[in-house]
Amino acid sequence: MDLDRRLENVAVLGAAGKMGSGIALLLAQEMARLKIAAGCDKCYVLHLVDVSDVALSGLSGYLRAQLTKLAEKSIVALREGYADRADLVENGEIIQAFVEDALSVCRPTTTLDAIAGSTLVFEAIIEDKSIKLDVLKKVDSLCPDAYYLTNTSSIPIGTIDKGVPLDGRIIGYHFYNPPAVQKLLELISPAGVRPELVEMGTELAKRLRKKVFLANDIAGFIGNGHFMRDILHATSEVKRLSAEYGEAGAIYMMNRVSQDFLIRPMGIFQLCDYVGVDVCRFIMDVMTEHIDGETLEDDLLNRMAVAGVMGGQNHDGSQKDGIIKYERGRPAGVYDLAKGEYVMFADGDWTKKLDEALGSLPDGHAAWRALLMDAGKNEKLTAYFKNLAAADTLGANLAKTYLVRAKEIGEKLVSDGVANSADDVNGVMMNGFYHLYGPINEHVDQMVGAVR
Repeated sequence: MDLDRRLENVAVLGAAGKMGSGIALLLAQEMARLKIAAGCDKCYVLHLVDVSDVALSGLSGYLRAQLTKLAEKSIVALREGYADRADLVENGEIIQAFVEDALSVCRPTTTLDAIAGSTLVFEAIIEDKSIKLDVLKKVDSLCPDAYYLTNTSSIPIGTIDKGVPLDGRIIGYHFYNPPAVQKLLELISPAGVRPELVEMGTELAKRLRKKVFLANDIAGFIGNGHFMRDILHATSEVKRLSAEYGEAGAIYMMNRVSQDFLIRPMGIFQLCDYVGVDVCRFIMDVMTEHIDGETLEDDLLNRMAVAGVMGGQNHDGSQKDGIIKYERGRPAGVYDLAKGEYVMFADGDWTKKLDEALGSLPDGHAAWRALLMDAGKNEKLTAYFKNLAAADTLGANLAKTYLVRAKEIGEKLVSDGVANSADDVNGVMMNGFYHLYGPINEHVDQMVGAVR
């Protein structure tokens, strides 16, 4: 059965969740495209499965709004697709027709029995191995011929395959958040996977306009394999700096160093909040369970979790307070575990003193956003890294140590067989985390001897 046939009957498990809703949107678009091309000859069904009717109602509103925006941007292509529809003249009519065609394939449900016979199943439920196995066992009894694509961000795919079992009918299909926007997709092939499923997953990714990077089936894969260890480096530096600057101050400093001095889109603790402190801890636990000789655990994150500091996102996509306090989406404070409350940047001059301790940004520095679309960004980064290597401020030295550690992490992902090449590590971090440069690069070499 080829991809087009399998796309006639699809299910998304966890469809109303943060990741599932984006996956549902992408599939609704592609299935609508196939439906329009086929006319009335075929029926397409996208089962949207979740545990809450309320959440599914919200999903329907989300899909309608996003499909409308997509149609407005794609009106030229849609005119071609609806060329045989003489009744569709105005742009608004064509947009409405596409939205209705896409929504017509969607079947929201809270009942697994409703998806019986599905031939392609996307799994985006809670990141808990026992729950995933329990649900997939039930689904496979209803869909014995289905191919499975799991969005797990950390659990080895082979563990899921054997735990059901699925006899090689599952691959890792790790979208990045939000799936409808992020271009990166990690495709993970476990041992014994059916080759046609890998080919099918690759073809589907192209249709969804995703950039595929292949990762081997080792817990955490490439993206989280680097990100989790990146967090641990930052928290180890916080511990070291806390004696002089206090824990909240050290968190502020490392968040600023990782954003400003490293020219990243957000600081490391902001990114931890974005994913969720509890999610990061869970991923570390999974990696520790499945990777011999390495324990990924952090006292700071554990204490934050005990204090109820979790981060994550609200249903509307806005950022919840976590290690960092947010106002209008921007960092405005740091949670002080000793005080049990947030200390705000605007209260007093404590952040000014910390900034003075870090020192000025090296010459040639430009903010991430300013460089993102700059055609000359590579030359500007080269000049900046040269000045960073020569600088001898606290901030510069923390940044150099960070860069050296990031490169070590990336190189180990290659040597451990998680990634097939340095280019794959760099590609995931640049496309999935929007870094301007990969961790394995020639600029870092000059930092090794410059760390003081």
